[in-house]
Amino acid sequence: MWPGLRREVLLNRVVSSVLMPVPLRRRFLAAYGMRVGRATIYPGVWFGSSRVTIGDGTFINQGCMFNTSGPISIGERCSIAMNVTFVTSSHAVGGPEQRAGAAVAAPIVVGDGTWIGANAVILPGVTVGAGSIIAAGAVVVSDCEPDAVYAGVPARKIKSLEAVGSIAS
Repeated sequence: MWPGLRREVLLNRVVSSVLMPVPLRRRFLAAYGMRVGRATIYPGVWFGSSRVTIGDGTFINQGCMFNTSGPISIGERCSIAMNVTFVTSSHAVGGPEQRAGAAVAAPIVVGDGTWIGANAVILPGVTVGAGSIIAAGAVVVSDCEPDAVYAGVPARKIKSLEAVGSIAS
């Protein structure tokens, strides 16, 4: 069997199956080379490779997609709603004969305590600051400050959040 096909079948069919218990799913992902803390990863999450780090206490809902041409780092205690897409690759703008030029990749970093709403898209090179909220359906094309709410296409800061308290003492 081709190595890519084997990875696809094992990682994105067997491990992401509804029949795979969450604790066992974490172990399989770690065995595949991902750094996965004590996170809850629901069935149906698609990983392009093992270039993903997921912190303790993070929740990833079903249908999320991790395109991993570049690395993706998800902090601790993050909540990622269903169908969120992380895209680490794009193309340079080419000439008029073919606008999609050479492929380019950049990492994505999501800070601790972040909440990302359903169907949001996080694009290459973005850092989402700790404690931020990304609204459902937002398309994040540039860095987000910590403790702020972002919404829209493209995502814009719509509100600052106060640090009310901390669970880490």
